[in-house]
Amino acid sequence: MTASTPQPTTGATRATDHPAVPDSASTGQLISQLTEQVSRLVRDEARLAQAEMTQKAKNLGIGAGLFGGAGLFAFFGLAVLITTVILALALVMPAWLAALIVALVLFAIAGVLALVGKKDVQKGSPPVPTEAISSVKADITTVKESAQR
Repeated sequence: MTASTPQPTTGATRATDHPAVPDSASTGQLISQLTEQVSRLVRDEARLAQAEMTQKAKNLGIGAGLFGGAGLFAFFGLAVLITTVILALALVMPAWLAALIVALVLFAIAGVLALVGKKDVQKGSPPVPTEAISSVKADITTVKESAQR
């Protein structure tokens, strides 16, 4: 006889948790044990998947929060950069004029972005699949015409 080495009892499979099946076990007993083991395996795998998804969701939430923080700091950096441009222009002209020029440039950029965005929104509206609907209507018409023949 060879000595069996103990197997770890952690993880998805636990080979030593179940007694060895005797050679004289009936088919009914074997099927019962198989059903129990498959059921336990499915439950263990479901728990493992749940734990994995919980950890991934937690990491996703933290990552999204960090991206939000990065966006906020980028916004503040852009505001400071705009202020720097105003202050630099104020060295060669009155401060109010420098601020007005920068504001007008920013409004011009916003206007261009709004027009481009409006064009893209018009391309995407109405948000229904018009080509697919017309295709289905054509199919229905064809089927009706075929049925009348």
